[in-house]
Amino acid sequence: MSKLDPTAEGAVPGISRKVIGLAIAGAVGGFLFGFDSSVVNGAVDAISKNFGLGEALTGFTIAVALLGCALGAYLAGRIADAKGRLPAMKLGAALFLVSALGTGLAFSVVDLIFWRLVGGLGIGLASVIAPAYISEISPRRHRGRLASLQQLAITVGIFAALLSDALFSNAAGGALNELWLGLPAWRWMFLAGVVPAIAYGWIAFVLPESPRFLVLKGKEDQAREIFQSIAPNEDPDRSVRDIKDAVKADSLAARKGSLRGSRFGLMPVVWIGIILSVLQQFVGINVIFYYSTTLWKAVGFQESDSLTISVVTAIVNILVTLVAIALVDRIGRRPILLTGSIGMAVSLGTMALAFASSTGSGNDISLPGAWGPVALVAANVFVISFGASWGPLVWVLLGEIFPSRIRARALGLAAAAQWIANFLITLTFPIMAAASLPLTYGMYALFAAASFFFVLTKVPETNGMSLEQAETLFVKKPKK
Repeated sequence: MSKLDPTAEGAVPGISRKVIGLAIAGAVGGFLFGFDSSVVNGAVDAISKNFGLGEALTGFTIAVALLGCALGAYLAGRIADAKGRLPAMKLGAALFLVSALGTGLAFSVVDLIFWRLVGGLGIGLASVIAPAYISEISPRRHRGRLASLQQLAITVGIFAALLSDALFSNAAGGALNELWLGLPAWRWMFLAGVVPAIAYGWIAFVLPESPRFLVLKGKEDQAREIFQSIAPNEDPDRSVRDIKDAVKADSLAARKGSLRGSRFGLMPVVWIGIILSVLQQFVGINVIFYYSTTLWKAVGFQESDSLTISVVTAIVNILVTLVAIALVDRIGRRPILLTGSIGMAVSLGTMALAFASSTGSGNDISLPGAWGPVALVAANVFVISFGASWGPLVWVLLGEIFPSRIRARALGLAAAAQWIANFLITLTFPIMAAASLPLTYGMYALFAAASFFFVLTKVPETNGMSLEQAETLFVKKPKK
């Protein structure tokens, strides 16, 4: 990578263009995350018909990638700590590349499931390395804004996947119809993932290694050079000393990088990261992106319009994430998270009330009178509340609350918990919705309310602190 002028300023005052470029490049892993999680939406029916799958096997084929993501996230920390952040990125890109090819050319459902699992491993790696890398190269005053790029990249990836699905399907006149080279459109939906995978792999070869990883490995001179280029107004020697001091203090609580602690087998800070990750998924955000057809039909839309509505929802998600990026380093983490929790709880509670008045069952649900528009507005308020708060800020916190010695491993464990929670929500919603939509949305509302009290009691403010200072708030917090 050619060196940029370290004194050059970007669009955001006080941040060099180089560090913005590094953060954007690191966030491409988030793009893969969002792209892979949503590209299957346009192909679900086509896959089911192509391979003659029943509902249960179709659901498992779609959700199995999330199990791969959980395993990949868990292994990411070990790989990143042993080999570095960049080798982990390269491995993630390679796995996603072969998965895109294998899934697009799958000849049986077993073959398809295998490649979906491989792709999940790659996405799991990327989902951990991106926030860890961004937080470790970001100046303290702007770390929240830059770390939020991970969630922005995820939302852009979701939008790109849904848009490409719509374009391929429309060009062929249907996902099962032949498009190019004798292949149906649904296969091209997966093959399109080759492009971002190659881009991510190339980026991993030109990025500099994380300076904090270099310090941990005794390569202090290299770390100073990187600190000087990404934060020219800060003393690189002090940055190196802060990391070394934090590692020494941290070693008392985490010998040899162990995550073990006295509270249920793990350090308290690790449990905080896990609970933040699980709550982010248990509010049911992926229900809106994966299973929104029932809601849109209930309020009067035709099924053929559902993909267009999903694209619009993805655009809204991008816009509100930009709002979060603009505010996170001005307002702080806690106020935004608390406000988001209130918005999610109220909107989900409203959806529960709306569906309590519904008539019909299964796919023939309808909402009488004004309840249809109320449910539609509530769903979008929920997306806005999540996208402006818990979506990006959980990744910010996961990148800054863990001690340097265990950051990659702890982030990997928290991300694995997030993927498992995602899998559980994705798998259980159809069953729960068939039983009772009001109770389903009511349960998500309760988790949103729980997220408010968890942040209020367990998550201190980290805005404006160095990573080492932020760590002490969690590691040294007295036991209750």
